[in-house]
Amino acid sequence: MAVCSMTGYGRGAAAAGGLRVEVRATSVNRKQLDVQVNLAREFAELEPRLQAAVRGALSRGRVTLLVEVVRSAAVRRQEVRVDEDLAAAYQAALQKANKRLGLTDKVDATFLMNLPEVVQLAPPAQELERVWTVAHRALAAALKALVAMRAREGVALRRDIAKRLVLLEKYADHIAAFAPEVCSRYREQLLARLREADQGDLAADERMIREVALFADKADITEELTRLRSHFRQARDLLRAAEPPGRALDFLAQEMFREINTIGSKANAAAISRVVVGFKAELERMREQVQNIE
Repeated sequence: MAVCSMTGYGRGAAAAGGLRVEVRATSVNRKQLDVQVNLAREFAELEPRLQAAVRGALSRGRVTLLVEVVRSAAVRRQEVRVDEDLAAAYQAALQKANKRLGLTDKVDATFLMNLPEVVQLAPPAQELERVWTVAHRALAAALKALVAMRAREGVALRRDIAKRLVLLEKYADHIAAFAPEVCSRYREQLLARLREADQGDLAADERMIREVALFADKADITEELTRLRSHFRQARDLLRAAEPPGRALDFLAQEMFREINTIGSKANAAAISRVVVGFKAELERMREQVQNIE
């Protein structure tokens, strides 16, 4: 699977046996997969199937399905149902009330048919299966178009992220060029401060020299640069991988931020600090793009 965006739109339609179903699918960014279905209430039983089909095609994003079912007059006539038990219960209750209150009003069929839920337009189970068969075809077409659009945008995102990785590597190379001077400069600064504090003959004090060397080594940023370059390689591998790389790339971007922050605090050099600022700005741009991909 190529890098895909989480933003897209797809439409599909299918018809058979007096039924026509149109599905419009839209998706936007989301850390997890969230599927929302807008469907007429009488077909609510089909919602889990529609959601399952989406989960089989996508792994991330907020996906909204708008499902419209249009039935011919002949099909709708078959869907009319009268709840006779409920009508009988209404009639018995009303007759009892009339007798108790001394009323003479008659309870006729027209009155009963207007009472809540006596007449229903819910399709029978076999009709739901027919609707699902048509809806599944329409959904498949909508998802195909949605995935294609996400893939097209994904190509552009992949190129952009790859370019930003090149820029980040150049920043890292600039930092690496200054790295050898960082420890020696820090060592000299420590020695100069100790001399100013009148600590005697530092060259003859081996313990003091060891302590100075230890503190100077703490300014070494070689490990952080090594890990950064490893993150760059892993990011490129993910861009070529078959699995959706969004979550892993987002994690790597966080790790890059952590490494560059450590470099900035350890190096304590103006030249490196300026490069660190540029690195962070570019990395933030890359991360914004990463959060758009599946």
